[in-house]
Amino acid sequence: MSGASDPRPALAIRGLRTEFRINGRWHPAVRDLSLDLMRDETLALVGESGCGKSVTALSVMGLVQPPYGRVPRGRIVLDDRDLSGLREAEMQKIRGNRMAMIFQEPMTSLNPVMTVGDQVAESLRIHRNMDRDKAMARAQELFEEVKIPSAAQRLNEYPHQFSGGMRQRVMIAIALACNPMVLLADEPTTALDVTIQAQVLGLLADLRRSHGTAVLFITHNLGVVAQIADRVAVMYAGEIVEQGPVGAIFASPRHPYTRALFAAIPRLDTPDQALAAIPGRVPPLDGMPKGCRFAPRCPLKRTGCEAEQALVEVAPGHAARCHVATGVLAHA
Repeated sequence: MSGASDPRPALAIRGLRTEFRINGRWHPAVRDLSLDLMRDETLALVGESGCGKSVTALSVMGLVQPPYGRVPRGRIVLDDRDLSGLREAEMQKIRGNRMAMIFQEPMTSLNPVMTVGDQVAESLRIHRNMDRDKAMARAQELFEEVKIPSAAQRLNEYPHQFSGGMRQRVMIAIALACNPMVLLADEPTTALDVTIQAQVLGLLADLRRSHGTAVLFITHNLGVVAQIADRVAVMYAGEIVEQGPVGAIFASPRHPYTRALFAAIPRLDTPDQALAAIPGRVPPLDGMPKGCRFAPRCPLKRTGCEAEQALVEVAPGHAARCHVATGVLAHA
């Protein structure tokens, strides 16, 4: 069944909670997070550094491990298969196969003593039982698909011989080797200049169209979101504070945090503008405020913000976690 006609999500996250140990106590970095990533969709997960975006992706991949981290609650369902509680041996069969991840910094993710060709071929040999010759032939096809020039020659080179943009293309080739259903892309363009960033974004869009892969795209760059995403989920201090179609979020952001992120984007048509900044910083795991976690930094803070608030629909498919935005305190 094609992604366009299948109403089931490729990836469903329900009530995810991820904790880390600090001074002998467990503190949530991700709290009760629920998301649906539909087939053949790009969902952007947006927020400042320290909001829990990468921890969410690592939790989905089963890469948060004791003794310093744990996932005590939540369900992660990949194509109707519940991954919660799977043993590590089973997760290894899924990682790089049905679900893959592009990490933020390719130079620290690639093995410096293996050729890039062998690193692409490795997952094919493990998950597809290919011999080395067939795996390398497929690796060359993948290099050509991600537009690495002189693919046959470059298979035998090492990561340090590649530029940052080319290393990121190698990471994309590794992630796509087994044609995964779900691709988690963690800030894949952060370390790249604007020209290479545009090329990588275009490449990801082309590959999604050709493979029908569902993409969870993690970024703090709202300009990137406008180019690549179908829907947006805005994350702050471990919680989703707003989510909806990309057009609705850009046209009418409802949560004060989302509005603050947009206000901080420099405008090319206003050269004399004063740069806006969000006061304060993301709270530490062991110092989370009660109720709305953005309240200490929020210009709309009022009595009642110290109470818990759920995501409330403010328009069809558009939800926000804010007493003010949802009208709960409209008459307070």
